[in-house]
Amino acid sequence: MLDLIIIGAGPIGLACAIEAEKAKLNYLIVEKGVLVNSLFNFPTNMTFFSTSKLLEIGNVPFISHNDKPTRRESLEYYRRVYDSWNLKAHFYEEVKGMTPFQEGYRLETNKNTYQTKSLIVATGFYDIARRMHITGEELPKVRHYYAEPHPYIGQKVLVVGAANSACDVALELYYKGAEVTMCIRKPEINSRVKYWIKPNIENRIKEGSIKAYFNSTIEAITENTVKLNTPKGKIELENNFVLAMTGYQPNFTLFENIGIHLEGEDRRPTHHPDTLETNLPRVYVAGVIAAGRQTSKLFIENTRIHAKMIMMDLLEQLTPQVVVTSKQ
Repeated sequence: MLDLIIIGAGPIGLACAIEAEKAKLNYLIVEKGVLVNSLFNFPTNMTFFSTSKLLEIGNVPFISHNDKPTRRESLEYYRRVYDSWNLKAHFYEEVKGMTPFQEGYRLETNKNTYQTKSLIVATGFYDIARRMHITGEELPKVRHYYAEPHPYIGQKVLVVGAANSACDVALELYYKGAEVTMCIRKPEINSRVKYWIKPNIENRIKEGSIKAYFNSTIEAITENTVKLNTPKGKIELENNFVLAMTGYQPNFTLFENIGIHLEGEDRRPTHHPDTLETNLPRVYVAGVIAAGRQTSKLFIENTRIHAKMIMMDLLEQLTPQVVVTSKQ
């Protein structure tokens, strides 16, 4: 039986594994994709909002060419962390469910069955896109993830959303030769957009380089058009691609399959604020998933501490209590 299984090989999952290494626990990371899978699926030219220093884990220095590291630099950094600590992980292995077993749990994946005394869920939030639930969303031209601008050169592209991802995508596509239109539910660009991006996108919209429909929604998508509901009525635009930058959410189905309770509209996993232990004994949550759907509240830099918080509690629970008796 393992001491610990960690679901997710993202930065926080790696931080938890490092603490397990320090404690000499018999542990394993189980990851359904690749090392730092969410970061791997970020846009190719993405730049982090945080500094490299705030993304460091395991006392491994993160040196980047600029103050704000790139996706490529982050992938190389976390690979070095993985190698430096010689972390134990199985990739391309997806967790299906978990049941109580003896003094711990039996974990089922698509490849193996494991027995473990404890579990940490550190799966992030980027794997499941928030759907728009509109006619035509299933068409191949509709995409919820964006990698690079090259496929969209000379194409009519509708970008849905007004947060960081949508603004980054709209600007990059415009600069690379796409005809960009934005569909935005609210009356303005999101106030939390990166400070160096917000004035740029607002100026491109103001000058007409990027067409934007505010207070608008999509009614339907067809092979060659997209139909919008706008303050001036319904309109139909010629269209080649729809990039729905509508956000992402944690894998709540995994939580339910494991047996972790979810609370309220935000579906926040039940957990103790000081130890991060859930309603299941010795089962913890770590990273952004602790906030449920409120994914904008937690980040790598302010959840790195979760690894040490969990390990302090876990070691106390795994260490047998010594009973001292005195003879009279």
